[in-house]
Amino acid sequence: MAKEQSRVKERQGTKLKEPRRYKVIMHNDDFTTMDFVVMVLVQVFLKSQQDAEALMLQVHRSHKAVVGIYSYDMATSKVKKATTMARSQGFPLRLTVEPEEAV
Repeated sequence: MAKEQSRVKERQGTKLKEPRRYKVIMHNDDFTTMDFVVMVLVQVFLKSQQDAEALMLQVHRSHKAVVGIYSYDMATSKVKKATTMARSQGFPLRLTVEPEEAV
């Protein structure tokens, strides 16, 4: 019996690319309370109390702010969770997801 040779072609120069990341942007409104925004930032986005308060003020003053950068699935999951919490309390809090600019 002749011995079969295994021919496995190896890839040369395989490039691994980092997955794209997405910014979660919180938008200001005139109805959602500052306390509720801070609570969402602490509970959903895992910010410290101090960081959450600073971000809340940035949203208030600049009308929007990036509250986190995540994979697409994580970003959309956090937006859904925060939006659900807001609606359950009667707040119109709005968050959006945008691709992070490539460096």
